[in-house]
Amino acid sequence: MTRIVVEPISVEEFAPFGDLIEVGGAPDKIINQGQCGRYHDRAQLDFADGRAGISLFDANPRALPYRLEMVERHPEGSQTFIPMTHQPFLVIVAPDKAGRPGLPRAFMTRPGQAVSYHRNTWHGVLTPLHGPGLFAVVDRIGEGANLEEYWFEVPYDVVEP
Repeated sequence: MTRIVVEPISVEEFAPFGDLIEVGGAPDKIINQGQCGRYHDRAQLDFADGRAGISLFDANPRALPYRLEMVERHPEGSQTFIPMTHQPFLVIVAPDKAGRPGLPRAFMTRPGQAVSYHRNTWHGVLTPLHGPGLFAVVDRIGEGANLEEYWFEVPYDVVEP
């Protein structure tokens, strides 16, 4: 079984797969009577058709080492995961290699970070490491299939550094 070592997530390393959403630097604007910094337009939503919807996901926490058996992608729209707790979570992505996932990479978010996968990006399932695993998810709502799964012949072990 091949091992994948978890990396700290960064805007630069995650860019080929999507947007890392976080508060950083000075806010774009101060709003709400000067009591709130707005960090504006931090992720690009991309849908072939349909509309953006907000759902809530309540995922069971997992643990490291984590057995990666499957990745999925959404050809009709991007997908954004916003934790509703202040806990890190595991993010697994893979480049596309002729319609199949290439070698997966695993990232660990920091508390307060969210991710938005680009449309058609191979990624692991929602993987919180702490409970509750409550997330707001922004993704495509519309007709037609928007899920493709790929099951690895030989699973990967995702491990701590």
